[in-house]
Amino acid sequence: MMNPITDKHSIESQVRQWLEQVVIGLNLCPFAAKPYQAQQIRFVTTPCQEASCLLTELAAELILLEQKEPSEIETTLLIIPNMLDSFDDYNQFLNLVDALIEQLNFQGTFQIASFHPNYQFGGTQPCDTENLTNRAPYPILHLIREASLERVLKHYPSPESIPENNIQRVANLTEQEKQQLFPYLFSPH
Repeated sequence: MMNPITDKHSIESQVRQWLEQVVIGLNLCPFAAKPYQAQQIRFVTTPCQEASCLLTELAAELILLEQKEPSEIETTLLIIPNMLDSFDDYNQFLNLVDALIEQLNFQGTFQIASFHPNYQFGGTQPCDTENLTNRAPYPILHLIREASLERVLKHYPSPESIPENNIQRVANLTEQEKQQLFPYLFSPH
């Protein structure tokens, strides 16, 4: 068994590489580069292996984010390497995430963006290219401040075009580029 500290660093390194090369590198999120460069993105790799543990950790991260200024922590990536391997299980878990946000009275304060190695949008096939926009090396819950999102969207021309632009970007990738950017999709875990 790997040393958890070493494994944690390896996991976070893979997620940072994905963030740098895919999310920022392909400009899938035009708002990610600034907080990343300012070191305002918190990376948390959870050891949880069951839902109750993960919900407790998610609640703690939401509360921490509420207590910190955006200049200190703008957003958090909660990385889940030890559970929710199945996208169906992950997708079902998102219902519990929504219930937790409501329970903590954080609707309108935080929203969660979802990423998974096998992410699949409704109405698509698993191999459809557009799914790459939300595929990451591990299941991830991205905790976003709604006020920050609203602020940047006000100054971004045609934000409604972001999803379509992202689909076009990943559709234009060559097979070699896909293998370089998404190695975890092409190699066994």
